[in-house]
Amino acid sequence: MRMQIEGDVLVYVGTYTQTSSEGIYVYHLDTTSGALSYVATSPPLDSPSFLVIDSNQRYLYAVNEVGEFGGEPTGAVSALEIDASTGGLTLLNQQSSGGGHPCHLDIDAGNGCIVVANYGGGTVSMLRIRDDGSLGPPDTIIHEGSSILPRQETPHAHSITVAPGNTFAVAADLGMDKVLVYRINREDGLLEPHDEVAIQAGAGPRHMAFHPNGRFVYLINEIDNTMNTFAYDGKGGGLTELQSVSTLPADWQGASGTAEVRVHPSGKFLYGSNRGHDSIAIYTIDGETGRLQIVDFEPTQGEHPRNFNLDPSGTFLLAANHNSDTIYSYWVDQTTGKLTPTGHGADAVGMPVCLKFTVR
Repeated sequence: MRMQIEGDVLVYVGTYTQTSSEGIYVYHLDTTSGALSYVATSPPLDSPSFLVIDSNQRYLYAVNEVGEFGGEPTGAVSALEIDASTGGLTLLNQQSSGGGHPCHLDIDAGNGCIVVANYGGGTVSMLRIRDDGSLGPPDTIIHEGSSILPRQETPHAHSITVAPGNTFAVAADLGMDKVLVYRINREDGLLEPHDEVAIQAGAGPRHMAFHPNGRFVYLINEIDNTMNTFAYDGKGGGLTELQSVSTLPADWQGASGTAEVRVHPSGKFLYGSNRGHDSIAIYTIDGETGRLQIVDFEPTQGEHPRNFNLDPSGTFLLAANHNSDTIYSYWVDQTTGKLTPTGHGADAVGMPVCLKFTVR
């Protein structure tokens, strides 16, 4: 079963700029065929890897995944304005991210602040959004801790996600094997430590995705290739682990590491990407318990699918192959969750890292 998207859909592609890329690329998505056509490129930016767009589709924010900014050992966050008529981008300002190599960010539901995870610095930060869409300076919290593997000798904050209800943010730290919950203090413009949950040692927590009903959250673990299901208490900000399942076929023997996790807008399906196996793992979600059941593994037609995303209607899934410089589109079966290649995509997109949509 296939759906039809209503509206004009643009895709914003965050990239690493060590090779051919110059910044953020904008593509038009043909909602009939799944084809992508080039629209524009942002002003030159250093590795604008992960992106987030405000709910009014007026501003786009990108981490600059670098180790030095303004002569300091930190990365940066860029604020850009979206042209309502063309979809093009204009740089508003840049601020320190509060730590080296920021790799993920999110925006609160009221478009009042940005939260950022700094992988290299092992920190998380909050930056206020000004009335003109530009960013204020960061307030930063330093993580402390480690786990059992050489990669985990120090903290590595890998993501931070604003939870439903707009009161808490949850951060996944690969180095600590923990999920940390923060209360968002908008009055003072800072994050306040609230709770933390340890997961299986050596897992390497990476990204998280909340179910549309707000009761469940899914954590994909980079190192041990697992997906953890948690019950989420929206009022208290608590997490209770319910399940852990593999992201790989039982007979897979090669090296692999996970990357992205997404819940289908319907709440019926969950997807996770495998780098090495080079696939999208597809699960069904039990609506009552939140538990997962594997359905299929769909090849991404390229190497190292660092990121993928579903359009807001859940009609298409787009997979970005970091090592192949390609993006491919898939139809989503609305009954089974399975993916079918459309035969379309975009080639020669230098090191694609993140995909975000606007619908006009």
